[in-house]
Amino acid sequence: MSISLYRATVPVYLRGLSVMADYLQTARAHCEANSLDPATILQAKLAPDMLDFVAQVQRVSDTAKFAVARIAGGESPKFDDNETTFDQLRDRIANTEAYIASVHEDRFVGAESRPITLKFKDHQTTMDAVDYLLKFALPNFYFHVTTTHDILRAQGVAVGKTDYLGPYEMEKI
Repeated sequence: MSISLYRATVPVYLRGLSVMADYLQTARAHCEANSLDPATILQAKLAPDMLDFVAQVQRVSDTAKFAVARIAGGESPKFDDNETTFDQLRDRIANTEAYIASVHEDRFVGAESRPITLKFKDHQTTMDAVDYLLKFALPNFYFHVTTTHDILRAQGVAVGKTDYLGPYEMEKI
């Protein structure tokens, strides 16, 4: 049995974005309960050369919306990376969820061989949509979700594996 690219993208990204929304709510509640300046978490990094919490959330959003747009053959919305609060980050996640949910399943039909070109500073590569999703987009998405989780843990926020795994039933998303 094969699965469609739609099923491997839209529900997967929506589930991960739901986890991110929960993380933001939990982080804000942690700050309030502990009289902690939100900047402590928002600016936190795991290592000096890594992106901070805000940038991790932005990369989760970008990775999901760009992947869906590239695979479905459309344009993703542009978001300025100017969020500085939990509420602004939650709005960004909500806008990303709304965009992804709006992309109809028929846009993915026949996309398996669609060429996708990634351009970096000193490198460019082209691959088909399946390789792009499995070798780049999903690993990149989960890297940033995991890093967000790890920053929260390092800052003493009570999140665990079940928070990371999120809802199992798609009806809850």
